[in-house]
This record gives sequence, structure tokens and C-alpha cells, in this order.
Amino acid sequence: MPLIHMTAGEEVPEAALADGSGPVILMVHGFKYAPGHASECPHRHIFALAPERACHKVVSWPRGLGFDGRREGEGLAIGFGWNARGTLWQAYREAGRAGAALAHAIAAIRARAPHRPVHAIAHSFGARVVLAALARLAPGALGRVILLAGAEFGQNAAQALASPAGRTAEIVNVTTRENDLYDFLLECLISTPAPGDRSLGLSLPTGGNVLSLQLDDPETLEVLARAGFDIAPPAARVCHWSPYTRPGALDFYAHLMRAPERLTLAQLRAALPERPAPRWSRLMPDLRLPLPKGRKASL
Repeated sequence: MPLIHMTAGEEVPEAALADGSGPVILMVHGFKYAPGHASECPHRHIFALAPERACHKVVSWPRGLGFDGRREGEGLAIGFGWNARGTLWQAYREAGRAGAALAHAIAAIRARAPHRPVHAIAHSFGARVVLAALARLAPGALGRVILLAGAEFGQNAAQALASPAGRTAEIVNVTTRENDLYDFLLECLISTPAPGDRSLGLSLPTGGNVLSLQLDDPETLEVLARAGFDIAPPAARVCHWSPYTRPGALDFYAHLMRAPERLTLAQLRAALPERPAPRWSRLMPDLRLPLPKGRKASL
């Protein structure tokens, strides 16, 4: 059973963890999805092996992450659904509550299958869900956490990373200047936890267990291509879904979670550009600043 679906508040099926090996990878969606919704149910779309809806923002996460039931030890994908409908403000508040439910599910997984690594990948408000869960968990509960265009503030992320589980997890913060408009709207419409706080696209705390990776940067894509990860360049100046819809991106995340020892954060940090491009540089290319050119390590 490579894939199961659950909704916030439900218990993880014991049968799904009783047998098998390989990692458990939790997938957490963002705004506008809700389990059971007629047109926006994540379990029938991005969390399905064969999505029912044809749309530019709908691709199969589990299939892209290597779950198809054909290989021994491929692990278990869990699509974690929560109610992200309503207004932006309602979804933001609900994401915090969903984080408590996700923490409960992760604790149950660790209790029933302590030998299996548990990772998470989340998009948009899903990043807030995972960070809220992280703040409630025991050390080592989560391995790698991949945040895609995360819709959360730096101060809240800092609190989560300072928690026992946050200090032991590895965070890969995937950003893109394609998402600048959405980051800016978050900062304008949602009350920030601290004056001047910014979204994760610009303000994720630094640390040895934290890496920000700008996925629309040409030098970053070149570094990843040399390492064997051929990720398509961005096709739009503004796009919120690009971190998972671009061909090759999900395969890269699969490698990050399935074999973390083969691609460490230290290796990535040494090879990737030292600074991200400034906000709005995709809309206004003249804002791009020259990066220091030094010899970078190879992956």
C-alpha cells in the first residue's frame, strides 16, 4: 500500500504501518483545497496517483515522489487533507489548528513504526501546517521538511525551528521569485507576528539545519543539473505552483527525502549561490544584483 489519504482529525490506519519498509512521506496541500470538496478535493487531485482534474496546477505528488507500488521498500505516502477553504484569513487560522492534528498523526506514526523515517513536503499554507506541527513534536519526529513557496512568516518559523523537533529536523525552504506577488499579498493582508516580519520567501531563519533554495535561479538550476537533477526553467513571471509543477522538481524532492545522506544540506549549501535574487527581480530584471563569483563546490 504505497498511498493512503487522511483528513485532519482522523487516526492513521494501523494497517498501513503494520508491514513494509521505507520512508513515510507526508504531503500537505495549501489554500482552497478541502477533502470531499466537489472540485477541490486534494485526494482526487494532487494527492492521487491519477488526478481526476486536468489543470495547470494539478500534478500527482505521490507519483512524482516515486510512489507507484512497483518497487519494494518504496515507503508510504500519506496525503494529509485539511479544510483550506473560505477566506485567506480563515484558511490561515485553520492551518494552525490543522498543525495540531498533523502533530498527533506524526506522533502516532513514530509510536507504531519507530524504525521508519518520517518526512514532510508542503505547499503554501501547508508550510504553516507543518511548522505548527513541528513546534508540538518530540526531537527526531521529522527528518526532512520541504517547504514549497511557504505561506508563513519568519517569526513563526523561528519559533517552530527553536522547538525540540525543529532543532533536529532538516528544513529545505524552496523559494522562487515567481511567488513574490503572493508573498507580498500575505504580508499585506495577514497581521504579522512581529513588526516588519516577512514571509518565508525572504525571512526563514538561518542555521545548519536550514537551507533556502531559489528554484527559478539559473545558477541554481545549473548546479542541480550537474548533479543529475534536470528541472525545467520557469515558464512564467508570476506563479504560485511552480515549485511542484515544473518537470523534474518532484523527482529532486524525492531524492532529498529518500536518500538524505547522499545529498546533505552542507553539500547543497556549498554549491548553491550565496544570496537569492531580490524580490521583484522576475518582474523587474534590472533589480537583479550581481552575485559574488567564487569557485563553488560540486555536488
